Amino acid sequence: MNRFDRITAILIHLQSRKIVTSQHLSDRFKVSQRTIYRDIRTLEEAGVPILSEAGVGYSIMDGYRLPPVMFTREEAVSMVTAEKLMDKMVDKVLGEHYQSAMYKVRAVLKHSEKEWLQLLESQIQIFPGHSPVNAKIPNTLELILKSIAEQKVVHLRYKAFMADDSIDRIIEPVGIFHENQFWYVFAFLSN
Repeated sequence: MNRFDRITAILIHLQSRKIVTSQHLSDRFKVSQRTIYRDIRTLEEAGVPILSEAGVGYSIMDGYRLPPVMFTREEAVSMVTAEKLMDKMVDKVLGEHYQSAMYKVRAVLKHSEKEWLQLLESQIQIFPGHSPVNAKIPNTLELILKSIAEQKVVHLRYKAFMADDSIDRIIEPVGIFHENQFWYVFAFLSN
């Protein structure tokens, strides 16, 4: 990776996280920490408002935004494939959020890339065995992800497989995963 591409990638990486350490950047871009210090200084000299705290890391001043980024053809293809998966594997509300994000991605593509992507998009199909989400609750995953991020408890009505009655539970979700066409929640049981 040449220096210009690395500096641009560092800027994008800084915008994607709240705080980034020089060690993390050094490992990610396979350069020395001294090189990272020089690259950060270059960004600062170019007017990027980077905040730094010794022993903590770097961040970009809140409110600063990089102008639209150009995606490679391969990145755009991976995002369209992910969009197809999101459409079939997550609840309606989370899927709508992703679709909204994809409109923004498409907005910054070159016209030739948009046409190419549109042709490819119609050729990608996902056929899950069954819907992994409950259609009666259109924002289940969104609620669980929000509760994980905000460290909040969730009240749910739980019905065990082959059981007639449901049980009210209060859980503190800490993670989710998808396996064999089902979403699972890691959680602490609260009383």
